[in-house]
Amino acid sequence: MNLLGLNSVSVSFGGVAAVRCVTMKVEPGEIRGLIGPNGAGKTSLINAITGIVRSNGGTIAFEGEDITALPTEAISARGVGRTFQHIELFRDGTVLDNVLTGLYRHHTYGIGAAIAGFGRARRVEREARREATGLLEAFALGSLANAPVRDLPFGIQKRVDLARALAVRPRLLLLDEPISGMSEAEADAAVSTIRGLARERGITLFIVEHNMRVMMRLAERITVMHEGEILAEGTPAEIRDHPEVIDAYLGEEAEHA
Repeated sequence: MNLLGLNSVSVSFGGVAAVRCVTMKVEPGEIRGLIGPNGAGKTSLINAITGIVRSNGGTIAFEGEDITALPTEAISARGVGRTFQHIELFRDGTVLDNVLTGLYRHHTYGIGAAIAGFGRARRVEREARREATGLLEAFALGSLANAPVRDLPFGIQKRVDLARALAVRPRLLLLDEPISGMSEAEADAAVSTIRGLARERGITLFIVEHNMRVMMRLAERITVMHEGEILAEGTPAEIRDHPEVIDAYLGEEAEHA
């Protein structure tokens, strides 16, 4: 069974079509890239998958269940996570606090135990802190655990955002420009960490990214959107050499990817 299945999905805003009859299948454990020029409909598509916007046609299925009309919270509860182009962290909180927020949805102790701070509540809190600390170490953020997020450079905040997204323990994680604002060295390290943790935890990745050098290294298959439609789909090598993709988007980047 496909993990994610899109069938003729369309999204319009005020009569303007952002996504036009997109059909796509993503397999469990896959690392899928989504590329295209600005305005191609990439973010609109992942907003539809996560319920932030409603599609005007077609169906979206996750693990065989139709989630097209479900609210965002219900889709997230089924195991679909995401990050945004513009970071949405708790800026007054510390790095560790932000990652811990991703784990709170998995806490199962009762409110009485939480208030009293004993028994299962205390054990769960310790386990959550241990898992969050492990994610910080994986993204080279351990020394910044107690630093307020608002004081950190944008590239570091993106790493915090990635750690928090993984803390949610999604089965499908949609990443919208996850390495924007990072240096080349930071991007390479983040990509290696994302790939390793996704495979270790059985997470399927669906990634929108404009850094073609990174995308060609990270993705196993790439879907190309242009003017709201799918222009091409294939392996990184096939996309790099695809004439229509080069004309519509890659241009000279293909020579250096």
